[in-house]
Amino acid sequence: MSLSLKKLAGQTAIYGLSSIVGRFLNYLLVPLYTYKITAASGGYGVVTNIYAYTAFLLVLLTFGMETTFFYFANREEVDARKAFSTASGAVGVVSLVFWILCLVFLHPIAFFMGYETHPEYIAIMATVVSLDAFQAVLFASLRQQNKAIKFVTLKLSFIFCNIGLNLFIFLLAPVLYAKGWPVMNWYNPDYQVGYIFIVNLICTAGVTFGFLPEIRNMKFGIDGQLLKKMLKYTWPLLLFGLIGILNQVADKICYKFIVPGQEGEVQLGIYGACVKISMIIAIFTQAFRYAYEPFVFGGQRDKNSPEMQAVVMKYFVMTTLLAFLLVMMYLDIFKYLISSTYWEGLKVVPIVMMAEIFMGVYFNLSFWYKLNGQTWWGAIFSAIGCAALLSINFIFVPKFGYTACAWGGFAGYGICMLLSYIVGQVKSPIPYPMRSILGYFALAVALWLLSVYLHPASQIWMYVLNTALLLVYVAVMLYDERALVKQILKKIR
Repeated sequence: MSLSLKKLAGQTAIYGLSSIVGRFLNYLLVPLYTYKITAASGGYGVVTNIYAYTAFLLVLLTFGMETTFFYFANREEVDARKAFSTASGAVGVVSLVFWILCLVFLHPIAFFMGYETHPEYIAIMATVVSLDAFQAVLFASLRQQNKAIKFVTLKLSFIFCNIGLNLFIFLLAPVLYAKGWPVMNWYNPDYQVGYIFIVNLICTAGVTFGFLPEIRNMKFGIDGQLLKKMLKYTWPLLLFGLIGILNQVADKICYKFIVPGQEGEVQLGIYGACVKISMIIAIFTQAFRYAYEPFVFGGQRDKNSPEMQAVVMKYFVMTTLLAFLLVMMYLDIFKYLISSTYWEGLKVVPIVMMAEIFMGVYFNLSFWYKLNGQTWWGAIFSAIGCAALLSINFIFVPKFGYTACAWGGFAGYGICMLLSYIVGQVKSPIPYPMRSILGYFALAVALWLLSVYLHPASQIWMYVLNTALLLVYVAVMLYDERALVKQILKKIR
């Protein structure tokens, strides 16, 4: 394994600590929410819907400045400190204006979103997303400076704070309230959804204080000339990002309009809970992205970059398909992450997981236009994919419910992935080992379908069969990479 790949693997492991371990710990909140908030109440549907809005707004408020910051900070003619100050200052101003407008027009916005009885939900999450947007460039600066330890510390601080307060709200607070403790007079057992948002606000605000040293370093202010160059580079990224995030959350935003009322919230809650089981792919992709993006931009003048990207793509596909099989072979265990009242939605898990893999491949394929400054290609691909996703949702959701949402994501990301590959091979060819990559896809899907088709009546024999099938995939991986395995074993000895 080359030194560059070793560095990438090391960075992925470090950033993965905050992403993989953090997301795993946050999985504790999924059973907590779904076991405490029943599917029939629709409460988890509210949580799913509002967090979909915040994900979209976060992309809007950061307007691609994370990637733009990396691009300019690694250019010889640009002072990295000035690039940081300009990017963070611009995002900070936009976020502040957004927050003020949300508070001024709070009630009309709440009415439009269907939360006129709880406008405070909107006020709280508007504050959260504004702070998150400002923090995004600050976190990007830590990645650019290879300050992985501080990055991980702040991320895990948020996670542990969030988990701790949620455990208190849902487990301890009801007991203390029932015992009549005077200090619990503020607690309302019927306000569980609202407390989820309040806890998020407390934890997000706490992380902001951890960035005080970086905020003090924003002494250069916003450089007008540099900002113009940044905006020219970033506007296609903004469009690309908005359409990209719509591919992830459009179904959850639109669902309440397609299926209005309590029924829509119930179905959305079931769909949102089952999607959480699929997030193991998203966890890995996020950790990979944190390490890979600065790695590629930092080595964009490396002549071996195309070959490196080809090798990394293969390893990414191999690993994510292994995660797909792991979840699908043991879905009868993973399903206990959510309450049984949500299990009717488990049929969407394989579809959503494969869509997440397509998204990760699409991210890997995106560097040819990012490195060449032709980011508008990403906007075109994502727009076409998003159009497919929205069309499938509006046409098929009324008849097939949330299953159509899952297929919409599958089709949207699949189209983006294919278009990016086809055009990229013409504009900036990269020698991807397509035979090997497609072979892994075919093997993983075949093993999963074999598991579904055979499916022994005995649960014990089912686990034996699925474990054997999983080991077949691992054996193929090890044989395919036998040279690398031998090299690793020699070092261990």
